[in-house]
Amino acid sequence: METKVLSSGFKYQNLPEGYVRPESERPRLSEVSECKNIPVINLASENRAETVQQVGDACKSYGFFQVINHGVSTEAVEKMLGTATEFFSLPVEEKMKLYSDDPSKTMRLSTSFNVNKEKVHNWRDYLRLHCYPLEKYVPEWPSNPSSFKDIVSKYSVEVRELGFRLQELISESLGLEKDYIKCTLGEQGQHMAVNFYPPCPQPELTYGLPGHTDPNALTILLQDLGVAGLQVLKDGKWVAVNPHPNAFVINLGDQLQALSNGIYKSVWHRAITNTDRARLSVASFLCPQDDALISPAKALTDDGSAAIYRGYTYTEYYKKFWTRDLNEEHCLELFKTDQ
Repeated sequence: METKVLSSGFKYQNLPEGYVRPESERPRLSEVSECKNIPVINLASENRAETVQQVGDACKSYGFFQVINHGVSTEAVEKMLGTATEFFSLPVEEKMKLYSDDPSKTMRLSTSFNVNKEKVHNWRDYLRLHCYPLEKYVPEWPSNPSSFKDIVSKYSVEVRELGFRLQELISESLGLEKDYIKCTLGEQGQHMAVNFYPPCPQPELTYGLPGHTDPNALTILLQDLGVAGLQVLKDGKWVAVNPHPNAFVINLGDQLQALSNGIYKSVWHRAITNTDRARLSVASFLCPQDDALISPAKALTDDGSAAIYRGYTYTEYYKKFWTRDLNEEHCLELFKTDQ
């Protein structure tokens, strides 16, 4: 039977045609090297000034970093990966009850990125959840596995707290009040994408996700320890970010690039596939409230440097982001003051 999801247990010998990228858009995996010097920041350090400095350097030079001793309990992390694995191992008929191609749905299982719009599909299934406020969204989450709601709720709360601590460090590293970002972004939304990348017969012909930046403010990524797949663009070259034990990968989204007046970068990143093993990742996104006005922080233009981006609401940005192709030019380009 032909099923819409890839996590069907069916072993493909060849990549189905709809997943094959044109020659010029392939990942060229042999040219990718491991990124050896990714900043790994210890959030339990006693020296806050040093941590702020490390965060600032990472945001400027990389747009992403890893954090350890981050305050999210090992139990929460292990249970999250466990319940996600269990979910994607459910029978196809069970999972298909949650399937939808409609990106406006707050809870859905889907595949690829935007299956109705794209010409070539991506080799991934994902479960998309809204996670804040919990009492509003938990009732619509999957009830199979039976512990899913409870485990994912606890994980979401801990990750949200981590996100706020990181936003304070990022604010301070820009020389702003520590609650500047949090105040500007308002009552932040929180989404999650639980990504599943099945083994792929021809990884060099496709992507789990092609290169893109995140439209939100901050992304907190939990990587499956045994299986690498995340790559980021550094100095014009794709480099592999291998999972670090007990760490989260943090990457800045477009809103923090705008807020920092381009001092900090929203990093281009992509997910690749492999032939041997399935890979799982859990991305948590903190997003500005819909009517939050995003513009470069005034303190960053006080010295006479021009504001690179005009003010806009998050709703306006998000609409533009979802109506374009994932790998088109950076959506922020559309909001530059010199347009």
